[in-house]
Formats: sequence, C-alpha cells, structure tokens
Amino acid sequence: MAACSFRRSIAYQLSKVLDLPPENLIKSISAVPVSKKRHVADFQLSIASVTEDGSSNCLAQDLQLQAQKIAERLRCDAVVSEISAGQGTVNFTINRELLAKTVLQQVLKDGSEYGVKSELFSTVPRQKAVIEFSSPNIAKKFHIGHLRSTIVGNFIANLKVALGHEVTRINYLGDWGMQFGLLGVGFQQFGDTEKLKSSPLQHLFEVYVQINKAAEDENTKKLAKDFFRKLEEHDEQTLSLWKQFRDFSIEEYIRIYKRLGVHFDEYSGESLYQEKSQEVLKMLENKGLLQKTTKGTGIVDLSEKKDLSSFSTVMRSDGTSLYITRDLAAAIDRMNKHSWDTMIYVTDKSQSNHFQHLFQILKLMGYDWAERCQHVSFGLVQGMKTRRGEVIFLEDVLNEVRSRMLQNMASAKTTKEIENPMETAEKVGLAALIIQDFRGLLSSDYQFSWDRALQSRGDTGVFLQYTHARLHSLEQMHGNEQLTDVNVACLQEPDAISVLQHLLRYDEVLYRSSQDLQPKHIVSYLLTLSHLAAMAHKTLPVKGSAPELAQARLRLFQAARLVLANGMKLLGITPVTQM
Repeated sequence: MAACSFRRSIAYQLSKVLDLPPENLIKSISAVPVSKKRHVADFQLSIASVTEDGSSNCLAQDLQLQAQKIAERLRCDAVVSEISAGQGTVNFTINRELLAKTVLQQVLKDGSEYGVKSELFSTVPRQKAVIEFSSPNIAKKFHIGHLRSTIVGNFIANLKVALGHEVTRINYLGDWGMQFGLLGVGFQQFGDTEKLKSSPLQHLFEVYVQINKAAEDENTKKLAKDFFRKLEEHDEQTLSLWKQFRDFSIEEYIRIYKRLGVHFDEYSGESLYQEKSQEVLKMLENKGLLQKTTKGTGIVDLSEKKDLSSFSTVMRSDGTSLYITRDLAAAIDRMNKHSWDTMIYVTDKSQSNHFQHLFQILKLMGYDWAERCQHVSFGLVQGMKTRRGEVIFLEDVLNEVRSRMLQNMASAKTTKEIENPMETAEKVGLAALIIQDFRGLLSSDYQFSWDRALQSRGDTGVFLQYTHARLHSLEQMHGNEQLTDVNVACLQEPDAISVLQHLLRYDEVLYRSSQDLQPKHIVSYLLTLSHLAAMAHKTLPVKGSAPELAQARLRLFQAARLVLANGMKLLGITPVTQM
C-alpha cells in the first residue's frame, strides 16, 4: 500500500526523535483530506495522540509548541520534501515525483485489493461472521425497511469479504406463526395454484388481504387456529401446502435479489426453530430463569435487582413459543453450526429493544458469545412511493427506478449508442437508490425523493456512474497504445496532485467503515474522488498532449477509475461502462 510505505517512513523518522517504537506511531499519522485551499501537506501527525498526558489536560498552545519543537528536530529526506508545524500537528509533504510513482504503481499493481492490503488491517484478526439481513415476511408487504436492511446487510458482508473475513449471509424469513393459519384458510378459499406458481408473492399477498377482511368472523378465526395447530403438529397435507408457499416465494425472492446484485448463503426462517424453541424453554426452566405469571405466560427477569422492573415474555400461556424464543433458538443453532466470531443483525431501530433482550437472555443462559452479537440498526425512510402507489413489492421499486432512469437517459443527448439501455438504466438507478440511502448515518431517518436521487449532477449515484463511464471511455479511446514504462513523475499539476493525495487516503476510509460499519465514509470519499477526477479531466487533457504526458495522465485516470469501481462494488453498485 502506497500510504503504508510513506507512513512507515515518517514513523521511522519520528521514532528516533520521540523515542517511541515506529509501530506505536503509525495509527497517529494520517493522510490529509484534500481541501479547496490546495497545496496542503500529504500526511500529518496528531501531537495529542502521542503525548504522555493525552490531549485532555494539554492546552492548545502547549500542543502548538510541542509540534514546533518536534518539527525542528526532523530532517527532510528522500521521501519527505517538506515538514512544518500546524495547529497541534506536524505536517509532512512527500517528494512529488515519488508520490506519483508510488501511488499509481500501487493502485495498478493491487487492482481490486488496493486499500484492503493496508497495514492498518494487519492487527485485525480474520474472522467468521454471520450476517442476518433483509428477512421479509412471506405474504406481507416487502416494505422499504426491508430494502434498507437488504442493501445495508449486503454492504457489511461485501466489506468483510473484501477484508478477508469468512461471511455467511442469512435471510431469516417470517414464514411461521398465526398468520400462516389465516393464509392457509385464505388459500383454501381464494387460492389459485397456477397464480401461486407464476407470481407467488403477489398472489399470497392478495389472498392474505382478502382473508384478513373475513378474519373478524369467529368461524374464520377458528379455522385459522385449527390450520396453524395442524402445522405445529406436522399434519402432512397442511405442511405440504405451507411448503409450497415457502418454496415458490423463495424462488421469486432469489430472482429479485439477483436484480439487486444480492445473494444469500442460507434461507432460514422462524419455521426451523419452532421445535428448538421448546428446548430453549426447557433450558430456561432448568437454569431457573423461567418464571410464570398469574396468567400462565412465561417470562425472564432482566432487571438488575431482580424486581421484574424489566422482563421479557418468552412463552404464551398455552406453552407455545414467541418471536424472541425462536430468535434464541436460532442464535444457539447458528453458533453450533457455524462457530462464528461475530453475528450481526441488520434491522430498523424499532427493534433495538428486542435485540437488547435477546442478547441479555443469552448471557443469562451462560453463553459468553452473546457479547459478540451486534445489532446494526437504521432509521426509517419516508416518502418512497411508486407511480402505482405505496411500495408493496420490492420489484415495484426496481421497475420504477429503471423506468425513471430510462426516461432520463432518453432525454439526455448522449444515450443513442448504448448497447443495453434497460440493463444500464437498472444499474444506474440502483446506484442512485443506494447512494441516497448511504449518504447519512444509517440511524438517521430520511425523506426519500426520486428527483433528488436521480439527478445527474450533484452528489448522487448517477454522478458516480457517469464519472466511471467517462473515465472508462477515455481509456478505451487512448488506452491501446499503452507504454510499459510510463514516466508518471511529470504529473505535477495541482489537479493531478489532488487526485493522488485523495487516492492515498483510501485505506484509512476503508478502515473507518470497517470499525463502525457505516457506509457514509466510503460514499463521501467516492463522491470527492469523482469531483476531483472530473476537475482533472477538464484541465489535464490526454488528447493532443505530448505522448509521455498523455500516457502519464492516462495512468492517473485509470487509477482513479479503478478505485472508484472498487468502492462502488463494496457499496453493492455495479459500475457501468457506458451511459
């Protein structure tokens, strides 16, 4: 990693002056974000992070003074061409020719691994991670929260895989419970086997809506109860109907997820844990954790003083399990099956309480690994409607974004020669959805807007795709005569330096995202990269320049495109080459 070799070199110099091992200094040296002011240094050492007493009791003037003292004792060398003291920092400028050579060589050599090979990750152990995400309910709406869960979970999985972890992606379907009693009765009354085969999600939803209208009727209620009881008792006919609902639904989900570029290693569901949840209840009882209320429901006391000020209900009065009991069984089962190091649940923040209880009960049961479970929560999205009305099926969203994008592309002047406009519109539209969603903190609610998401200028997924396509066509036009030993030392213009400085920071941005699992760091990095590349594209022409200069610039644009593509793929976006 280019940044690594520079950080190491600076750390080595500093270690002599500060009398600290270079290893301790590396994390305190960071690449400086590119600013409008230009002519900024490339790296800085934060004084507060290396002083004995830490920054809390250190005054700004002291830090300033320390920075000056350290800067005076350091010397420039073959790597560092300039050293200065800033506001509590020591700033380092890398030799300009070396900067261009090292960065471009590294990006083009590492390709898709650029950034992830960084020594920032050397202390991070490779782990087994289980990620549960998307998790829609069969026969109910696939609402926009499921879409968020799908793209957020996919991002976390992509990032972990890129960093060398072993990931199992699980879709935990809502495929059990009283609603299947209703659905079964509904299907017996209004169902159509052909429709079930051809569009299961749509048909089951329609049946569910119809039977719900009749659900007030005592007779229907009784029938639904009977149907579900038969399911729980493994009655063959009932189970075979339920299995059709599930199998056809999963087939259709797989097809739709494919359009999103998402796959799962496992489709599990609540149905798998109805028996195991009875074992969980026995375990709770044996450990003396299960208490019965006067109504006969089973609860677990979660309060510190054991005064029931906080408790979780784990069993109905008739002895059947609840959602949380099945989740307990699922967590234990996954540990036995995958022996994971970390398990992440991706759902909206309204479920925070549920997961807090889940992890607490697991801990009370004596499972220390509960500490390694994590709930990644996200806020709510308002205003996501398609032209047909509110979102009921994920497919509606995908079709909507594709048709709006096709319309926008048709009205732009440059779209005539695209080979596959439908596919391109889908990929660009998806980028628009993902970037609009990932720009802020995941926990924030936001107002969705089709117009804002699909703008071609501005900080959107469309702009990222457009930049990627432009850089790609630049390579297609001039890349055939690539020389082997290009001298990139001639890239000295401010716009070229800005791109190089920005490429230096990529590993730090990945590191930040890997620590807090927030995609926004990568999003803002890629948007800035696109703006800087667009700027350089204007001021540093390839066409008509001297061959050596043209080749060097081409290398710069190639490196920018590679990193842009890598980052987009992590976010779940497929870069397009024409637009």
